[in-house]
Amino acid sequence: MTALGLFAAARLTGVLVLAATAWATGGHPLALLARSWDSVWYLGIAAHGYGRTLTFQPTIIHSDLAFFPLYPALVRAVAALSPLNASMAGLLVAWLSAAAAAGGIYAIGARLRGRAVATALVLLWGLLPHSVVLSMAYTEPVLTAFAAWSLYAVLSGRWLWAGTLAALAGLARPNGFAVAAAVLASAAYEIWRRRGRKVPHRLWTGAALAPLGWGGFVLWVGIRKGDPLGGYFDVQRLWGSRFDFGAGSLRFVKHLLLHGDRFVFPVTLVIVAAAVLLYALLIADRAPLPLVVYSGVLLLVTLGGSGFFESKPRFLLPAFPLLLPLAAALVRTARARPWHATLVVGALAGLSFAYGAYLVVLAHTPL
Repeated sequence: MTALGLFAAARLTGVLVLAATAWATGGHPLALLARSWDSVWYLGIAAHGYGRTLTFQPTIIHSDLAFFPLYPALVRAVAALSPLNASMAGLLVAWLSAAAAAGGIYAIGARLRGRAVATALVLLWGLLPHSVVLSMAYTEPVLTAFAAWSLYAVLSGRWLWAGTLAALAGLARPNGFAVAAAVLASAAYEIWRRRGRKVPHRLWTGAALAPLGWGGFVLWVGIRKGDPLGGYFDVQRLWGSRFDFGAGSLRFVKHLLLHGDRFVFPVTLVIVAAAVLLYALLIADRAPLPLVVYSGVLLLVTLGGSGFFESKPRFLLPAFPLLLPLAAALVRTARARPWHATLVVGALAGLSFAYGAYLVVLAHTPL
């Protein structure tokens, strides 16, 4: 498939640029891809289970209970069933998940706008400034894979698949509940639309399954911490992450504008602002309800969450529907002025590859 070939070529080129940058600065590319920042926590859970805690200050306590279990479980399974060590198993799971996500994104794009837009959508997703994360031992590829295919199932009326995949997405990341929200909102709309007519049992079952993954893990952590409903959120708070309706983000933006900071932070501000604009375009484009709800919840969590401002672009990587208007515009440009479209894609590729290498090798900033 052309779309998957372009996606693979984009990510492979990005990895080669990163590898060259790492070798030039005395680093090891595979180590950087497999064991950077949160990857170390996930690999630790895969190897030893939950139970690791680091205390920095009385109000800053990092517990591995903040990390959802699906990715480390997959890594552990691959490491047990293959000759790969945990690091390589983590990369294999991430790479296969990214390919599965690209396939789901293509399927949605083709269903809504045709093959050309679907191909452009996959390519744009693979060339985002933070798309280097799709080549790392991180959870965004896993979440996006389950999210894309769950949303495709909703669009095609396969409610049991939609609910099951949403439940798995909810086990991948804290913001994975955005998939369940999309399934539940779509199910509610379908029930309202069918008022007076029989609702299929598959719809009810799919809607019931959707929030079980995210809700089950949050409840399990809460029980383990002695507070079933609040324990997980206490763990996140001690990491410095909490939902405060954007107050923390606004304070950081104020600091950034008044005092300046490292290069990563202004770029983060631009990317988040672009995401807000793209969401407005998605709504104006009258995108299907599940895509609007899913992207809206991801954007709300990103904007409203405090802590780790530099990670916000990564949190938005699964929000691929935001790229639909851009993909349609790129296809129109390619048909009218092919060289213009080529120039745009080339510029995006250069930015993506260079900035990805900078983030992982040179920035020394948590992703």
